[in-house]
Amino acid sequence: MAELVASMVVGPLLSLVKEKASSYLLDQYKVMEGMEEQHKILKRKLPAILDVIVDAEEKATHREGAKAWLEEVKTVAYEANEAFDEFNYEALRREAKEKGHIRKLGFNAVKLFPTHNRVAFRNKMGNKLRRIVQTIEVLVSEMNAFGFNYQNQAPAPKQWRQTASIIVDPKNIASESRAEEMREIVKMLTDNASNADLMVLPIFGMGGMGKTTLAQLIYNDPDVQKHFQQLLKWICVSDDFDVCSLANKICGSSDDKNLEKALQTLQGHLSGKRYLLILDDVWNEDINKWEKLKASLKHGDVGSAILTTTRNKGIAEFMGTVKPHDIALLDRSFIKKIIESKAFSSEESKPAELVDLVDHVVERCVGSPLAANALGSVLRGKSSSEEWNAVLSKSIAHNKEDQILPILKLSYDDLPSHMKQCFAFCSMFPKDYEIPVEILIQLWMANGFIPEQNDIRLETTGKQIFNELLSRSFFQDLKQDKEERDKEVYWYCSTTTCKIHDLMHDVALSVMGKEVATITEKPKQSECLQNTCRHLFLSCDKPEEVLNDSLKIRCPAIQTQLCGRRINSSLQHLAKYSSLRALELYQGKSTFLLKPKQLHHLRYLDISYSDIKALPEDISILYNLHTLNVSKCEKLGRLPKGIKYMTALRHLYTHGCEMLKCMPPELGQLTSLQTLTNFVVGTGSDCSSIGELQHLNNLRGPLLLSQLENVTEAADAKQANIGNKKELTELSLTWTHSETEKQHCHKVLEGLEAPHGLEALRIKYYHGTSFPTWMGMLPKMVELHLYGCNNSNKLPPLASARALHVLRLERLEKLECLCSGGTFFDLFPNLKELTLDELPEFDRWCEINWVQGEQILFPQLEELSIKNCGKLTALPGSALVGGSCSRDYKEPDEMKILWAFPVLKVLKLKDLKSFQRWGAAEAAQGQQIIFPQLERLSIWECKELTTLPEGPELRTALKVLKSEDLELGTTLCGGDYGKARSAFPALKVLELGGLKSFQRWGAAEAAQRQEIVFSRLEKLSIHQCQMLITLPEGPLLGGHYEKARSAFPVLKLLELSGLDNFQNWEEVEASQRGDTMFPHLEELSIEYCTNLAALPAGTPLAARSGLPRLMKLQLKNLKSFKSWGGTEAITGEQWTFPDLETLDISRCPELTTLPEAPKLSVLDIQEGNPQISVSIRRVIYSLSKLVCKLDKLETVLSAEHGAFELVDGSNKSPLTKLELSRCNFLFHSSVLALWTCFVQLQDLKISSCDALVCWPEKEFQSLVSLRHLYIWQCNDLIGYAKAAPGQPISERSQLLPKLESLVISNCASLVEVFNVPASLKTMDVRDCPKLESIFGEQQDEPELNQGPSADGMASTSVPKLSSSARDHFLPCLESLTIHRCESLSEVLNLPPSLMEIDIFRCGKLQFLSGQLDALQQLHIWGCPELRSLESCLLEFSTLERLSLDGCKSLVVSLPDGPQAYSSLRCLEITSCPGIKSLPSSLKKRLDSLDDDDKDLDARSEGAKLLKPKTWTYAINL
Repeated sequence: MAELVASMVVGPLLSLVKEKASSYLLDQYKVMEGMEEQHKILKRKLPAILDVIVDAEEKATHREGAKAWLEEVKTVAYEANEAFDEFNYEALRREAKEKGHIRKLGFNAVKLFPTHNRVAFRNKMGNKLRRIVQTIEVLVSEMNAFGFNYQNQAPAPKQWRQTASIIVDPKNIASESRAEEMREIVKMLTDNASNADLMVLPIFGMGGMGKTTLAQLIYNDPDVQKHFQQLLKWICVSDDFDVCSLANKICGSSDDKNLEKALQTLQGHLSGKRYLLILDDVWNEDINKWEKLKASLKHGDVGSAILTTTRNKGIAEFMGTVKPHDIALLDRSFIKKIIESKAFSSEESKPAELVDLVDHVVERCVGSPLAANALGSVLRGKSSSEEWNAVLSKSIAHNKEDQILPILKLSYDDLPSHMKQCFAFCSMFPKDYEIPVEILIQLWMANGFIPEQNDIRLETTGKQIFNELLSRSFFQDLKQDKEERDKEVYWYCSTTTCKIHDLMHDVALSVMGKEVATITEKPKQSECLQNTCRHLFLSCDKPEEVLNDSLKIRCPAIQTQLCGRRINSSLQHLAKYSSLRALELYQGKSTFLLKPKQLHHLRYLDISYSDIKALPEDISILYNLHTLNVSKCEKLGRLPKGIKYMTALRHLYTHGCEMLKCMPPELGQLTSLQTLTNFVVGTGSDCSSIGELQHLNNLRGPLLLSQLENVTEAADAKQANIGNKKELTELSLTWTHSETEKQHCHKVLEGLEAPHGLEALRIKYYHGTSFPTWMGMLPKMVELHLYGCNNSNKLPPLASARALHVLRLERLEKLECLCSGGTFFDLFPNLKELTLDELPEFDRWCEINWVQGEQILFPQLEELSIKNCGKLTALPGSALVGGSCSRDYKEPDEMKILWAFPVLKVLKLKDLKSFQRWGAAEAAQGQQIIFPQLERLSIWECKELTTLPEGPELRTALKVLKSEDLELGTTLCGGDYGKARSAFPALKVLELGGLKSFQRWGAAEAAQRQEIVFSRLEKLSIHQCQMLITLPEGPLLGGHYEKARSAFPVLKLLELSGLDNFQNWEEVEASQRGDTMFPHLEELSIEYCTNLAALPAGTPLAARSGLPRLMKLQLKNLKSFKSWGGTEAITGEQWTFPDLETLDISRCPELTTLPEAPKLSVLDIQEGNPQISVSIRRVIYSLSKLVCKLDKLETVLSAEHGAFELVDGSNKSPLTKLELSRCNFLFHSSVLALWTCFVQLQDLKISSCDALVCWPEKEFQSLVSLRHLYIWQCNDLIGYAKAAPGQPISERSQLLPKLESLVISNCASLVEVFNVPASLKTMDVRDCPKLESIFGEQQDEPELNQGPSADGMASTSVPKLSSSARDHFLPCLESLTIHRCESLSEVLNLPPSLMEIDIFRCGKLQFLSGQLDALQQLHIWGCPELRSLESCLLEFSTLERLSLDGCKSLVVSLPDGPQAYSSLRCLEITSCPGIKSLPSSLKKRLDSLDDDDKDLDARSEGAKLLKPKTWTYAINL
């Protein structure tokens, strides 16, 4: 891919160097004095190379010499770019010196600018420039030898693919996968028959998604063939959109070179014919060409249509006459079918090990049929999993065996050169990463990727580049997230993010090659950063370790470093960061980790969310810095005083810095500033006054002015000149919260008049009694937030704010109503979102009353949230549906329907103590209220509310609303819902909680027996409604459910909790009017309903269940529940749940059986009745997970034993996870057959089983797939059963051959662990006070050698390792944890694979032995009898953490050596008096550890005390 690398970097990079070489600053400050000749040569040679670079890049694709030449050009271009950045910085330094900055820095300036001497600078840079010029001169001579030519025209046409209308789909995968999209488009084409206007329907999407295939399916559809039988034509366009040629192709004539004649021929050919023309693979961006061709294409007959395919959304939009069709990602199931059809020759040739890998291949394809076809073809003929994994390990774009890249690369090759580098740069981000667009553009700017244009901001050009790449499908999943910037006030900044499709990411990665590195996991030493890396994305844990280790041995010239994980330790090798242009650090230390004097080229610095307390003053020497982001640095107390000298600064993010009390002085000198998210008004000479904003008229986007109490004069507020900042879109004005009166705040607010183009205004803690008039004179304001404005009882005058969409009012203590004065009905004509929160005096919507039924206060409101408004009793008054003007033409029933919110979609009511009515005069004269478009209703803690509103009959509402959607809702499930009443015909989610008085579903009395329906409700949650006893009675369903009723015909999720009196599923007896059913319910959760005894009954036609489609059922804390169906106790039938997959039963003491559920895969029983265990036998063959925790230790009856004796051991269970508690019956000999079914079991947890006395060898013999075993609180478990007379221990069976993880905890009687298998990776043993052996019986007993005696200590016996034990015992064990095992005296033969050892409070432990070659963490705490570690200790070259504490008998000489402790990050040695000295290698390592990462309770002569209060012993360091 070298040719791609060259074509991406060299041309734009050379152009960038050429621009920098011509900068006016170089001459103005004479920074190239003495180097004028080299400067002239360079300015002359660079254009010469640029003249032939296009030809060179083309020849490099097939000439190795040209490729090597381009690589050398790229190398010297980077060097020249670096050099001219140094010249540019020197010019900026001299400019700052003239302004007095160097003088302000004082003596520190000498350290900051070691080459400030002009002679020294000239010598250094002269040598560097001469080397660059010499290299370029050689390259120019080689360039001439290669014979590269100047190309004034575009490159030669690419090899475009050719398509045809014939589709090859032998297995119908394409037709099945695109069936829905095809039907939709075919319908559009055929329904267009009477349309006289030509329809143009584009299909767009990135390459490889199947646009051509979809077009072929449509072309060959029988309905299309019949409908367009007069003329049906397929044209493959590609990049050659020659109007004359296309006209000839459509006509099928020979090439006529005369355009006018060709178009006339085309018109005649189409005249009188209804035709369909497919224009496949269009790349043309010239709208004039399209319009010229389209003018002739309009001469077809009525109903003619054109279908186009393109990768470019922009092309689709200007060609289309209808909305373009964005082709969907192909479903995973079809991607899998494509791969299998290509990779396997037949169904019989599908090895199981390869079939298991198909899903991994599917993941790689990311919905692309092209990728599926290509990878499937590559895998065909590969018969081993090793070959498949080799293919999967490669990036798709680097896989030379497939043909994906050439197709996708067409899109890349079609980009202008500056866009190529912008897109390729994105390869540094991980796949599926959400890239913030604003930050991306700033990173492009920092790297010089965006070309400068006169009078156009770089940000504007960057946004244009992004939009163009987006329209060409390089980016996808564009979305806007609102970031909350303040915890109390609604201060949102909309953040736009995007993603790159995985395949396009591979293309970008193939272009950049080793110039980018994306590290999400800590790499091995051999995989550290390469010298070629220039852009680094680092998101692994402890990123500082990766950086320090890599820069210790490598010198990459990193330009972009984005580090998304917290850095808690120091960075080293700081001089190697000098090439940085963009840096993101998330640091845990309070001081800045790098030295500004090493960062002269930095343009972008993001240290947001860090714990930094102050930026160093010398950061002000970063004269190139464009972006400084310190947002959410909650400990940051100040910005550097010299920030005024950073005149290149364009974006300053300071929001969320709670400790920041002022802005540095003379901030107004930063006239290039475009973004300033928070200006903190301070007092004193070291602070900028608000008047410093006067000249910052380039500010745009959001601006927060905080601590406005420090502005005391209206003149100062006016001086800020806020109204002249025309590009501001969001303005927040905040005073500091206090109970004291803010003096002059009204005049200050008056003086801060916002620009007329403002879109959002937020005011917080304003204490004036009224608001200024300018607040109501903002014609573009769409959002207004008022928070904590406690002295005003009226809103600002909003008569002119006609565009207002969002109004949020919070903590306005004196506000009584929204509308005051005379005319108010037209006050909120476009309001879409209204939030009222903590308005204690708010008790009415308008100052005066009006006649109900006349007008609507909120005609466009879509979301209403009301919280903590204690005096509000009702929603606003309703108006007659359809208005009063048509009253004479309405039927009597229609005259009764009212609405207050015609388009409301979300309604949230919470903590409204007095709320009880749904309208100002609810239910007067039999009137009904309807919320026709409400989709979500949430009501919590409204203690006076007793009922939902009385709704009209759906059939009557349909007449008035004229809603097609509503009409569909009246005939669901085959029933007729027209006569049923509903106030919420469109409701999808209903949540009721904490409604102590709620008891009815409609305002009418229950005695009237009115049927109520929620025809669209999908989710219903009811919590803590103690008065509710039943659900509403619904109408008959009809169809298969003709004898059943349902108020919830499409409900999918039902949650009932804390309903103390709920006991019936319907208002009347089922036998009287029909059984209650939930025909579409998929998930049901019932908790704390103490009187509920059964689930709803079904009908014989509904699979004997009221819940025929239930998939997940959760029953918790139901004291009376005992039946799976209402009539079960009478008929004795077992009620069936045909689709039930998950069943969760917890604390239901009366429930003794399980239902029939043939698809049940997850069963969780918590504190269940012991009798329920008998039913497990019936479901065991469908379960994949079983949790059985009985409420007490049961005594298993013989009848229950017999039930498990019927289990067929040859019928294997799919069970993979099993958790048992108090299940003694499963360890009875009669249940052994059940264990033989568990051959697929992978996870097993056993707790509180008193029947478990010895290791269950017979039960464990069948568990050949077990990976994880957890045993807890089996207090009678001792160990192995006593061996039979004459049976040697060595004959004990090997158990659990695939076990990887073993956890044993709180087994009070355990003496020995079973013989663990060689596969074990993790072992954790805790709180087993009698444990004597953790590894079972070992075949090789260690010999004991006399260890060296220490001063004052007895000699110790040190175990000697057996070589066979060391080589073969537990070769995979990586982690060993032993806590509070007080009888354990030795742990022998630790394997060399161990990486972590954690031993805590093992009071009798004396010996550890083993060869720990790979150990990374060693923690031994509270082992006072431990005597020696020497047989364990090697050089500790891999050790990262060493912690020894409370080992009072430990006598050890820590190892020493050249590589010892080279990986050490943390050291703790405390309360170990036997350790007298530290080795020299460890002493050296101490200097590189932070104080927080080392703790020694010793001192040395002249050594610095680390923690003086903890020193108790002496170590000679």
